Amino acid sequence: MDNKDFENFLCINEEELFEKTLYVVSTPIGNLNDISFRALHILKNCDLIAVEDTRKASILLNHYGIKKKMVSYYSKNQIYRTDYIINELLSGKKVALLSDAGTPCISDPGSILISKCIENDILIKPIPGASSLIHSLVISGFNSNRFFFQGFLPHKGRENILKNLEKIRMVIIIFESKYKIRATLKDLMIYFKNKEIAVCRELTKVYEDIYRGKCKDIDINKVKEKGEFVIVIDNNSP
Repeated sequence: MDNKDFENFLCINEEELFEKTLYVVSTPIGNLNDISFRALHILKNCDLIAVEDTRKASILLNHYGIKKKMVSYYSKNQIYRTDYIINELLSGKKVALLSDAGTPCISDPGSILISKCIENDILIKPIPGASSLIHSLVISGFNSNRFFFQGFLPHKGRENILKNLEKIRMVIIIFESKYKIRATLKDLMIYFKNKEIAVCRELTKVYEDIYRGKCKDIDINKVKEKGEFVIVIDNNSP
């Protein structure tokens, strides 16, 4: 394969955006440099950007000098806002969907909109990029051939969920906020006492932390209650 064939294989040239298309764009999870050239091209050339939080999205867009119309699309307004976005797409608009950080639909809004796009024969194109889920799994050092993604534990009924997770013989990944991280780690000690875990905080940022060791040995009081957390549990063996 010569260089020209290789360029065509990699789709190096900037693509022309399609009308009536939803672009699901992954954005950085902390470090603004972790965005692809393709993602920036999409954001610069789309007609509308649907974002979880316009204030947070503005930080990224302003950093790269992108000025586009934005519309908020988050958990509490996604039902009625989906209709608006679908109508914009059906009129021929090119729309980019962003979450606050990382890949949309991974414990973030987006699945309802994508389902509606499928129902209306609207083209959907994924624009790959950062995902705290995958990056935490990779740096955990655990066997990652199979894993179970729990996402955030619910407020109610978490005891039953943890009992079920305890039976799953593979790596388990849990999201948690700064408000509940210590309480959740206490709960995990009951069910995963002797299992190796990696508690990843604020990945890709200058002050990222990774706490490693057996679940029972993690000093909860030293886990900073700041930022977002991804907990990776090696539950491959009994």
